[in-house]
Amino acid sequence: MSNAQLWIAAVEIGAFFALIALAMYLVVIGTDFFNFAMGPYAMAAALSASWLVVEQGVPLWLAVVAGTALAVVLSLATELLVIRPVQRRSGRGELPALVAVTAVLFAVQQLAGTVFGRTPLPGTSLFDIGPFVVLGVTVSGTTVTLVVGAAIVFALTVWWLHSSATGRLLRAVGDNPEAARTLGLPVARIRLVAFAVAGVIAALAGILFAPKSGVQFTSGLSWTLTAFLALVIGGTGRAWAPLVGGLILGFAQVFAPYYFGASAAQTAILVIALAFFAFRPEGLITRKVRV
Repeated sequence: MSNAQLWIAAVEIGAFFALIALAMYLVVIGTDFFNFAMGPYAMAAALSASWLVVEQGVPLWLAVVAGTALAVVLSLATELLVIRPVQRRSGRGELPALVAVTAVLFAVQQLAGTVFGRTPLPGTSLFDIGPFVVLGVTVSGTTVTLVVGAAIVFALTVWWLHSSATGRLLRAVGDNPEAARTLGLPVARIRLVAFAVAGVIAALAGILFAPKSGVQFTSGLSWTLTAFLALVIGGTGRAWAPLVGGLILGFAQVFAPYYFGASAAQTAILVIALAFFAFRPEGLITRKVRV
């Protein structure tokens, strides 16, 4: 594992997995629910931004804002129009809502394909920088943007959750929603905050990663699955736990094919996932009850 170029690639893809996992994490700790549509939100943001720039000639940053707004609207609509009504009718049951969100996942993908086309589009680089050569290793500008962007997002999220009143309230509501309702806390509003912020982070993940490999309407499902595994591996004990899980999967996806052949990446990820599901389903970093 001495190839520095591979290490950079592993960190880059791991940062991408971690960002979508972080979006899932915020919904989990704020609502005690897994929203599996985060991958399609990221895809929709990246695909719409790229479509606006490439096909419509819209200025880059306006397209980025539009793509981010689309992801937030989709996230809020999922909570208001799908999850909340289904949970209300099922007595706050989790399984019916999970099934409904799975339907949303595929609906968003098909809708994106219909609106933005079914042909893959190149991502739009936010900054025209690089490439850089550091100690003989070439680092692209898109890699720098993604990794630095992920670091900033994680730092801001950790600060927000622990230092702001809204962040602390989100964690309190997620710990015990029923107790929060009894105390008169604004549970419904805090849930919307969790979904909105998660939508922003998912959008940034998709937009930052798309220039690396392009984006198409079917990307959302694979992004969701890998991000979910990153969250399972990292756990939900801390806001930076998804970063740990994302990096582990990033290294598995890059180094497994390097040593064991092209088909080894999915096998390695599957083995890691099965190991965690079997022996440590709570993840590496677990949640602690606050008193």
